[in-house]
Amino acid sequence: MLLQVHPDNPNPRNIKTIVECLKDGGVIIYPTDTVYGLGCDITQQKAIERVARIKQIDPKKANFSFICYDLSHLSDYAKSVDTPIFRMLKKALPGPYTFILPASKMVPKLLKTKKDTVGIRVPDNNICRTIVKELDNPIMSTTLPIDYYVEEYTDPEVIYEKFGKLVDIVVDGGPGGMGFSTVVDCTGGEPELVREGIGSYEAIA
Repeated sequence: MLLQVHPDNPNPRNIKTIVECLKDGGVIIYPTDTVYGLGCDITQQKAIERVARIKQIDPKKANFSFICYDLSHLSDYAKSVDTPIFRMLKKALPGPYTFILPASKMVPKLLKTKKDTVGIRVPDNNICRTIVKELDNPIMSTTLPIDYYVEEYTDPEVIYEKFGKLVDIVVDGGPGGMGFSTVVDCTGGEPELVREGIGSYEAIA
């Protein structure tokens, strides 16, 4: 299903359809503040396995990130961070950043990496944050199963044509981006830039 959702004022009925789909173990493609993401509810094991199959990766080796509504979710899924790092998160989020943090016990076993870390995202996108808020769980998120991004993958209708059969809902929130989030590893003593994306590292460091 291709479901149009207004980027500024998401229709509650459409959001309800998406949330019910996720609660039933569905898989969706949805807009973020970077590229369109592929995701499911982090508590739905079969859906996580399905996303891994779509991407042709082992869930244990995948770098999935968690889309959260705001920083209040943080303490549930990441161990407590020190003040300078928390300050950095507050400055950067919502925004096009992924922060790698030490995972808490609340992170489902299937999603724990060998390093016991979790990637946290709070995108500056009203649609995906509204979905997460109504779901009351983070969405496990990854990029679409394509090797490189070209202009056409910013168009939800093209995404639906290519991947609509693999997922339950493609959420059309208008054109997506082509750039990725900036990844910052906060598991060592000092934050470390892993990948420079759309978000400026200098602006938050």
